[in-house]
Amino acid sequence: MTISKKWITLAALATVAAIASESDVKNVLTGSAAFTTYKTEAPGTYRKITVDDLPAPTEGVANPSHIIPMPPGAWPKAPEGFKVERYAEMTDAPRELRTAPNGDLFVSDSDKGQVEVFRGMTKDGKPERHEVFATGLKQNFGIAFYPLGKNPEWIYLANTDSVIRYHYHQGDLKATGTPETLISGIPTGGHITRDLAFSPDGTKLYVSIGSGSNVDNPDTHPGEKNRANILEYTPEGKFIKIYAAGIRNPVGIAINPTTGQLWCSVNERDMLGDNLVPDYITSVKEDGFYGWPWYYMGDHQDPRLLGTHPELKGKVTVPDVLLQPHNASLQLTFYSGKQFPKPMRGDIFAAEHGSWNHSIRTGYEVIRVPLNDGKSDGVYGDFLTGFVTGDGQVWGRPVGVAVAPDGSLMVSDDGSKSIWRVSYIGK
Repeated sequence: MTISKKWITLAALATVAAIASESDVKNVLTGSAAFTTYKTEAPGTYRKITVDDLPAPTEGVANPSHIIPMPPGAWPKAPEGFKVERYAEMTDAPRELRTAPNGDLFVSDSDKGQVEVFRGMTKDGKPERHEVFATGLKQNFGIAFYPLGKNPEWIYLANTDSVIRYHYHQGDLKATGTPETLISGIPTGGHITRDLAFSPDGTKLYVSIGSGSNVDNPDTHPGEKNRANILEYTPEGKFIKIYAAGIRNPVGIAINPTTGQLWCSVNERDMLGDNLVPDYITSVKEDGFYGWPWYYMGDHQDPRLLGTHPELKGKVTVPDVLLQPHNASLQLTFYSGKQFPKPMRGDIFAAEHGSWNHSIRTGYEVIRVPLNDGKSDGVYGDFLTGFVTGDGQVWGRPVGVAVAPDGSLMVSDDGSKSIWRVSYIGK
């Protein structure tokens, strides 16, 4: 199966158009100005939050969103020079997105317990084909192809309680045969998403598993064993070790193609105030400890667990990129296309599902993390916004991000049940 001619044509045109200066990040907000709400989120606005900017803990508030139908005239907002189109509409909740080597777009539908696949694009900007690839899954999220490269033989799928794989041949639109269960007994409840990534040499399979709670102490809650971690297995499902620990909910994981290092996107803890604790995106240090539940952002001890594990003080890794607290950062991807302007190539794009624990909503957007030789200086910016109305009602919630064959960015949204396509048309 070859990539759609429509994708190829658009890629060629966009590559010619994508000319920009090497540095496009200016006027970065810092200090207290770096904290934000939906009212101040705007495409092209950049921020840098540091540990020194963190306030003291206060009492948190509950402010959950209730999804409304997409209002007339509502549409996601992207930076100047970008166009946003609605590529597909789904009947349930599109979650993680993954582009297959042949260009097909695979989508996890966690509510239905299935994986769907979209192929190509018509002249009207809609999929040429849409099929259900696999059914009978359990709150599935993660998708990965193996071996790495152009001709994978397997597709790995992460249920909330297991990791399975199907035989896969280039261009398959339907799973065939009986899936093989590689990993079983993953603890359930609490955070349900499990993401997957393979090491660059294909010898290791990483599985992200979030905590079962907000701040339950694993010393007294056995259900937290092997949770809030990224676990390392062989591709055949043999457990190797806990790769990194103390990561409350590492929803999205991915390999940095420049450095080969594992990165993750994390939902941190709640109920310590509007501006605590920052969600984050970070490179993941092997055998690193990121604090949960006893500490956060270095040596800040959670006031609800004062006096516990003093020996861990000074051993907590500070993440690379601190995000607005309660953004609910989900899937991330490294931009591998050539359509976007040169300064964006190789950068991280991540979906921010949106807050429930902030007095004024925050998140509900896609962000960009600029990288230099695969490394971040802690800056991130708003890229795709507009999913909240002026009076604070929510109609869209980004979840997944993936790069299409033509270099456009695909975004799943389980609020409006859409897959959005963001393309660069500027000069």
